[in-house]
Order: sequence, then structure tokens, then C-alpha cells
Amino acid sequence: MPIVIDLDVELAKKKMSVQEFADAIGITPANVAVLKNGRAKAVRFTTLEAICRVLDCQPGDIMRWVPDAAQSTETEPRA
Repeated sequence: MPIVIDLDVELAKKKMSVQEFADAIGITPANVAVLKNGRAKAVRFTTLEAICRVLDCQPGDIMRWVPDAAQSTETEPRA
């Protein structure tokens, strides 16, 4: 998936466990795992706001776009 979630990095910086984080943002630890493992199909803005508030970060600190191989070949000029 081209959107990568770097939640582990921010949790490590804050020395926060998944359980503590889940409790602080109001979602289950299982849903935190879905986010961390890149299996989430969507994130509510209210959840994103809570994540940023608890971790004191910006959305770009936990999310980044990485083009996959198929996308990068589609954008190359044709000869």
C-alpha cells in the first residue's frame, strides 16, 4: 500500500505502550495493531486528531506516501 503508517516510531519516542496509546485515543488495541501493520483502509479525522494530540505530532510524522512499483512505471514517459 502506498500510504505507510510510522506509528511505532512515534510510540517509541514517547515510550508509550500500545495499550496506553489505545486507551488515550479511545480505540481498541486491536485497531491500533491494524493501523501499525498497514491494514487500515481508512482513518477517521477524529482518530487522526486524537493520535496527533496524544503523540504531540503532525499527521506527516506518522503517515507517508511511498509509490509502489506499478505506479512508478505508469508515470515513466514512453519512448
